[in-house]
This record gives sequence, structure tokens and C-alpha cells, in this order.
Amino acid sequence: MTTLDEFAIGQPDESRMPLMSLREVVMFPRSIVPLFVGREASIKAIELAVAQYDKKIFLVAQRVAETERPGPDDLFRVGTVSKILQMLKLPDGTIKVLFEGLYRASWSADYSKSTFDPDLPLVSVGRLPEKDSRNPEAEALVRTIHEALEQYGRINKKLAPETILAINSLTLPGRLADAILPHLKVDYLKKQEILEEADPLARLEQTYGLLQSEIEISSIEKKIKNRVKQQMEKNQREYYLNEQLKAIHKEMGRDEDPSAEVGEFEERLAAKDMPEEARDKAIKELKKLKQIPQSSAEYTVVRNYLEWLLDLPWNLVQETDLDIKKAKTVLDEDHYGLDKPKERILEYLAVQSLAGKVKGPILCLVGPPGVGKTSLAKSIARAMGREFVRLSLGGVRDEAEIRGHRRTYVGALPGKIIYSLKRAKFNNPVFCLDEVDKMSTDFRGDPSSALLEVLDPEQNNAFSDHYLELDYDLSKIFFITTANTLHSIPLPLQDRMEIIRLPGYLETEKMQIARKFLVPKTMKENGLTAENMNISENALQEIIRRYTREAGVRNLEREISSVCRKIARKIVESDDHEKVFHATKQNLGNLLGVFKFRYGEKEDKAQIGVAMGMAWTELGGELLLVETALMPGSGKVEITGKLGEVMQESARAALSYLRSRAQMFGLKADFHKDIDIHVHVPEGAIPKDGPSAGITLATSLASTLLNLPVRHDLSMTGEITLRGRVLPIGGLREKLLAAHRGLITTVLIPEDNAKDLKEVPEAILHDLKIIRVENMDQVLEHALICDAPGRIFCGRDTKIEPLAHSLLKEEYQEHTRH
Repeated sequence: MTTLDEFAIGQPDESRMPLMSLREVVMFPRSIVPLFVGREASIKAIELAVAQYDKKIFLVAQRVAETERPGPDDLFRVGTVSKILQMLKLPDGTIKVLFEGLYRASWSADYSKSTFDPDLPLVSVGRLPEKDSRNPEAEALVRTIHEALEQYGRINKKLAPETILAINSLTLPGRLADAILPHLKVDYLKKQEILEEADPLARLEQTYGLLQSEIEISSIEKKIKNRVKQQMEKNQREYYLNEQLKAIHKEMGRDEDPSAEVGEFEERLAAKDMPEEARDKAIKELKKLKQIPQSSAEYTVVRNYLEWLLDLPWNLVQETDLDIKKAKTVLDEDHYGLDKPKERILEYLAVQSLAGKVKGPILCLVGPPGVGKTSLAKSIARAMGREFVRLSLGGVRDEAEIRGHRRTYVGALPGKIIYSLKRAKFNNPVFCLDEVDKMSTDFRGDPSSALLEVLDPEQNNAFSDHYLELDYDLSKIFFITTANTLHSIPLPLQDRMEIIRLPGYLETEKMQIARKFLVPKTMKENGLTAENMNISENALQEIIRRYTREAGVRNLEREISSVCRKIARKIVESDDHEKVFHATKQNLGNLLGVFKFRYGEKEDKAQIGVAMGMAWTELGGELLLVETALMPGSGKVEITGKLGEVMQESARAALSYLRSRAQMFGLKADFHKDIDIHVHVPEGAIPKDGPSAGITLATSLASTLLNLPVRHDLSMTGEITLRGRVLPIGGLREKLLAAHRGLITTVLIPEDNAKDLKEVPEAILHDLKIIRVENMDQVLEHALICDAPGRIFCGRDTKIEPLAHSLLKEEYQEHTRH
């Protein structure tokens, strides 16, 4: 093969002429090609060639078609000197030019880049010599390519017979190659490579190779066209027959063609992205549907099953928004506080953005009503950019609600999990299982046991629904469950969830929630604006303190809504619609009526036998008053207040502790034989239970027996043992919130609960004096008011006379008078 480098540029026959670069087009000698020219530099080159260079111009291809203003390095070395035959200016500013290739030439590589003007390049060109010769090898190659060209013409009808006849009249290898190449649909780089080939015989061999490739491609195209044509003819035939069938059904009084429904199922199945197992099942059911008469009852069963298979989002997932900052902003906009659940959600998003794919977490939000568990789940879905699905499990007692019914039953349907996913239309929504602690069990099964598979990350990738009879992947779903308490949730189910507690709100948090969320929301719902209504900070504080008593804000929203409704009525009844109505602390009684609750529950003064404890309830923390009275008797112990077994046992343990230390307290060893003891916990209609009131019961008993008052600004919590040890309790945060709300200043807690103080807000710890105790001796030292401070165990060393010594039967009347 002879390359360009083996030729010298030689003596150019035209020293300089305009150059026009071509994009993805290669001009060959003795070929006539029309081109549309739009670039300014190309138009200038054409005009210059017409004006000064006898319509001759040098056409050369660009190396990269996208280059707008090519420089010397952007152009190939070899091009074609051409002549402009015709030129037509178009209305859009472009020019249609008809070029005729004259001969191959190269432009000088030594031309200085500094003088190369991309806007109007003038270059020195040199004609490349042709070595066309006729020899036996060339003659054989020419005949071969003539035959190939005729074969190509039979396949490609776009090549006119006159053109083939004209090309076949050429016998010189170089001229024959230059005539064939413009008619081949090959890449311009391959054409440029052949243009640069100096040896005509080698150029013709390469052309033959390209021609053979085009023949093969054209043959394949022809086969494809014939196949498509046959298929179209078949489709047209089927269409014609189907139209006839429709006409027959219409004549027979049938509105729809049964085969049309089957065809629709086939189209949906072909387009559906689903697991192979499910696809095979659908194909099998579809074949069965074709064989069943439409009037058969089984037809409807199979049809409904197919619709469920095709409606479910098997592999369709929604793209998750993994912008951590945006998610944090959304969560903060919708909810005030709730730092722990927010932190867990952001951790999940961070892990997913790094790992790419993680198993969906299963969170359980536990807290009293109204703290925002369900609305937090909605905010999580909005922050992640996913669909939100909510399923209420309150009162569900049938396992089929979760797993569905088998298809053998009439009217069988999938369970609520599958049904909710069909409604969501994506297989990775945020799925809220609301009130998971309210499920019950009867003879129809245990729905909580069915949830064990749903909420197990190791198993829910193959969840089995009785109706589908196929494994369904639930692992991409973000499950969130909500509950008020944990004790009614089975332990195996608790073990599968990550428990996140949502405690009650502080008064300051309620103020922020009311100001930022509740007031604007209720004003908008009642048609009010800031221009005609205003609620003061003191009014909101008064509503929180004296009209609501809850851990959440649900009743607070109702009271604010009540204020808005009353002001809305005043606005409508008023003649002056531009007047601004104010809700203040002073006129709140006129709007909401008398106070519903007393703010602050501590006693006005220290009393004997009255101790303040703290209790945890589903609504948050509460203060618990314990009263003890002594009467002449025979050693009976009465415990009232609707107390549970555990709390009654705590009272007996407290009394046994005091009896075991009677000598240290200055009591007679058999003091209990001459008196009756009555322990009462007020609000007797409310059931109470638990061991955390043990030290409160013991303090109340000790106060009564020792005739010493208990501090009225102090509350306590802790379990008591017979030896007087104070054991840890639960719900410390809620209990301290209740103490703070009740204006208590000092709280006694077990030493082992010191670690739980980290979860208590700083504002509460700042206002409360927390004293940690390990035994009852320390409790009594802090709780009882004694004339000799620090010496409760006084006995004979002090002037205190225990009430149990003097409280004899015959002295009872006189003692009560004093």
C-alpha cells in the first residue's frame, strides 16, 4: 500500500486557492455533489473562488464535525480540488452549491498557523499524481467490482440503472473507485482513508470491501422489510377477521368481544415489569382464561386474579430524594421537637446515599395520643419524596386482613398490605401501620402473628399472601408503626421493630407548636386572618394550663378552634368588619367558659400522712397523691383507690419495712396491733398499678406513724424493697414533666435512674432540684420535716412523740379534738 507520505507535494499548478471545510462529507474526483453551505467562512470562500479563482475551490473534510471554526490541525491533509458548477442563494441566507470534483490534492503542511485565517482560509495545494495502469490483476479486480456493483444495484433500488451503467463503463481502477464511493453509505472517515490512498489498485480493493459490506447490510435490510411486510399483512388479516367477529357479536346482541379483554391482558402483561415467577403464573392463568366461557363463574375469578397480578407494582420503585439538608428542612417545617425520630430518619437517608441499597427500616413510634406520630410518618414520606400509605390496625382481629383469603372462597381478596401497595402504585412507599397496639385476637386468627413476617427485614422479601400464592418483596418498603403503649404488643413483634419513644410536649414546646402550626391552621380553617383576629401569648399559655391537660396537642387545637369560631361569629355579627378582635388572658373566660383544670397540683402546706408521688400514664406523667390515716383498732390494714395487685404489694412492703425498723423510729415493736391503718390514693375511679409508688407509700405511712409532716413542694418515685432499698423505675421523663407542671420544686429519684436524666429537657432540670437516693433512710431525711434536721431516726433522743404511741382507743376522741 502506498501512502501519502511517499509522495512529494511537487510543483503546485495553482499556488493558492480558497479552502472550504466539509462536515462528514468527503469529495471525490469526477463526482458531482450538491451541498448546502451555511457557515460564513464557507460562503466567503465560495464567493472568492467565483470572483478570482475561476470557480475553483479546495474541499477538505474536518477531523471533528462539531468544530465550528476549524484550524489547520482540525483538517485532513488530502482533499479534492473542485469546480463550482451552480450556485443558488436561499431565503434563509444559506447557499445551495453544485460541486464537481476535479482531482485529488494536498495542501501544504508547512503553511504557518499564524497566517491561517479560519474566517477565509487561502492555502497552497499540490496535485497528487495518479498511477492508473492496466494489468491482469487490475483487470480481474475491475470485473469483480463490476459484478458486485450490479448485485448491489439489484438490492438497492435507490441506485439508478443509468448510474450503474455509467460506472461499469469505467475500466481504470482509480477512476472506478472514485465513482463508486460517493454512492456508498459508509462512514466519512473510511472514505477519507481511501481518498488518501495513493495506489489506485489498493484504493479499488478497499472500495470492493466496503461494497461487499453494503451488499450484506442491504440484504439483511431487505429480509427485515419482507418480514415486517408479512407481519403487517398478517395483522391486517387478523384485524379484518376481528372486525367481522365484532360485527357478528353485535348482531347477536353482545356488547363486547371476549377476546378483546384477553388481548388487553396480553398487552399489559408484555409491558409489565414483574418477577419471572409472577409472569409465568400470569401466562398460565391467561391461557386458562382463554379456554373458559365468559358465562362461567370461574371466568370472573381468573379475570380478577389477573387484574391483581397486573395492577401490583412488582418492580416499580419511586426514586428517593437523598438530599439530607432538604429532608431535615421538611421535617423541621412540619414538626417542632421530636429530635430522636428525625435523627433516625436522617441516619437512614445518609446510609442509603452511601450504600446505594439498604433494607427498609422498621420503626415503631410509641407515645401518648396527640404527639404527632402519624403526622410524623407523613412528613417522613414527604421528606423522602415517596408515596405515603396508612393502614389502621385498630380493632383488626382477623389474620386474613393481613394475609388475604385463599381464592377458593367466594369474593376472596388480597390482604390490606397488598391492597395498599396497589393503591400506592409503587413498591417502596412509606407504609404507616397505625395503632399496632390496638389489634385483638379471636377464633379467626392472630393478626399480630401475621405481622411478624411483614415486619421482619430477613423475611419480608418473600411475603406470602394467601390470595396471590406468590412471594412478594416488601423489603424496599419503609415501615413505620405507631402505638400508645408497648405492653399490648407481643414481645416477638416488638423485637422486630426499632422502638422510638415520643414523650409528651413541654409547655414551652406547646407554645411554639400553637404559635407556628395550630393558630395559623385553625384561623385559615375558620376563615380568619391576622387582620381581624389576634391571640396573645398569655391567652395561649392560659389555654395550655387551664383548659387542657394532655401530653399531645390535640385538645389544644380544639380549644384554639373554639376561640376562632366564637371570634368568627363576632366578626359576622359586628357592623365594623375591619375591627380586630383580640383573644387575651382577661377575656378568655368569656370565650371558653370556666377553667377546666387547676394549674399546679401541689398542696398548699405540709401535712401529716400526705405524700406526693408521680405516675406514668398513656397520656403522659401525672402527680399521684397518697394519704394515710390511723385509727384505734386491732391491726387491720385497708388499702383503697382502685389499686392494682402490684401497688397493693408495694404498700404492704412499705409497712413491713417500717415494722422491721420500728425500734429505730422510736415505735413500739407491736404498735400495729392497737391501730388500724388506712392507705388511700385519691381519684378512686381511675385504676392505678405499678411498683414506682413504693417509696411514696412508705413516706406517707412513716409521716403518719411518726407524726411528722411531709414537704408539700416535694414529689418522689421509686420502688421499695423490704430492706428499704430504692430500685429504678421507668417513665422518668414523663414523671418529671408532671412534677414541673404541678409546680413541684424538689424531686427524689432512684440513684440508678440518674442515667435517664440525659433525656430530660434542660429547662426542666434547671427548674427542678433532683435528689438521687439509694435507700428509704435518705428518702425520709429529705421528705419529712423534723425539729431536729437530719435525725428522723430520733426515738428517745428527741422530744417527738410518735402518733402511734398515743393513739389508744380510749384517747381517740380527745386526740382528734387536738
